[in-house]
Amino acid sequence: MPIAVLYLLLSVVFIIVLTTKLNVHPFIVLLLVALLYGFLTKMPLDLIISSVNDGFGQTLGKIGLIIILGVIIGAFLENSGGAYTLAERVIRLIGRNRVPAAMGMIGYFVSIPVFADSGFILLSPINKSLSKKAGISITGSAVALSLGLMSTHTLVPPTPGPIAAAGILDADLGLVVLLGLFISALALSVGILFATKYAARTYIDPNPDISDIEIEKRTKNAPGAFKATLPVLVPILLILLKSITSSIIDPETDSAFAFLSFIGEPFVALLIGVFLALLLPKKLDSAMLSTSGWVGKALRDASSIILITGAGGIFGKVLQNSGIADILSDTLANVHLSIWLPFFLAAAIKTAQGSSTVSLITTASIMMPMMGTLGFTSEIEKAIVVLAIGAGSAVFSHANDSFFWVVTQLSGMDVKTGYRLYSLGTFILGTSGAIFLFILYSIIS
Repeated sequence: MPIAVLYLLLSVVFIIVLTTKLNVHPFIVLLLVALLYGFLTKMPLDLIISSVNDGFGQTLGKIGLIIILGVIIGAFLENSGGAYTLAERVIRLIGRNRVPAAMGMIGYFVSIPVFADSGFILLSPINKSLSKKAGISITGSAVALSLGLMSTHTLVPPTPGPIAAAGILDADLGLVVLLGLFISALALSVGILFATKYAARTYIDPNPDISDIEIEKRTKNAPGAFKATLPVLVPILLILLKSITSSIIDPETDSAFAFLSFIGEPFVALLIGVFLALLLPKKLDSAMLSTSGWVGKALRDASSIILITGAGGIFGKVLQNSGIADILSDTLANVHLSIWLPFFLAAAIKTAQGSSTVSLITTASIMMPMMGTLGFTSEIEKAIVVLAIGAGSAVFSHANDSFFWVVTQLSGMDVKTGYRLYSLGTFILGTSGAIFLFILYSIIS
């Protein structure tokens, strides 16, 4: 086993022990472990420093504002009673026992145009309210939602990772979309089964700070279900509109696209969602916007999530710059495993450095010169290789992945529980997708 891989395994063990056994704050743990890993692998000191700065800055540059705006929307949905009104309507339609399956399916569709992090942050308050109203643990519905988001994030364009992999391997994008929708749906069905039969057994109160009496009090003056959906639905539709128009309209020849692109940018779309959320209370009071009001409490709650997510970005960036992905790819590239080769390569790189998008692009670049030699020449075979890479890039989400911290922190899971439920869920999701792909490949070959 390469020494860098051994150091990675030890790093994961340190993270689990320090956060669960010694109750050290995850931000401190992730920062120290990232630095320790850099020293042990003899990274240049200036590279360690730039990795820390870039990892923290780039991660929060992408999702920091989204987290802040998302929790503000969530605060207004929750405190106005809108989330509970919406939850009551949904429960009437789907039943109390189907909340995890419903959240998984919602995540499946939302993550096609919307990044998984953004989708989870947007849908988290509704997920909490649904679980609270249904009287179930949040673990099953949170894991189902995260797996639904992850399934299309890694397997269905126009998410950037699958698009980039298809471009590198010269695969037919329409075929990748068609097969991706099919395979991701099959893989998610297994993931939802895992969420409902296993993850849901671990009880975590969806909202321990609010009692049933308080919920009843809030719902008396709550907005209608349609009005309550607008702060969540409008941002998703704006992001989706940008995604669709960017593939069919040339921004240089259509000035209207510049405006659509602007309002469809995730942080702008969520800012519009915040303004819509201000319409939810029966009467908007300036106290709600104060440091001690709804917004102030939401920002205090967000601060810990932001710090931990940024530290996860540091750990992932240090791993990425240490060259561990190259070590793993060199180890596996000479092993002939048919369609399993791109899956194992992507899974190894994803597990090592945390980013599904980096895993997709890196693995596709490694596979590109080998496609002919390995016999992947037809259009359907190229599409299957892209999806095998996508399935691998879902495995294994853990402490070096910012999405791991978004899911666990917003769902009240500690690190140990996150590994046991969410990380294991991503392993099952990705592996299930690979098995379905192998069956398809066996039929056509």
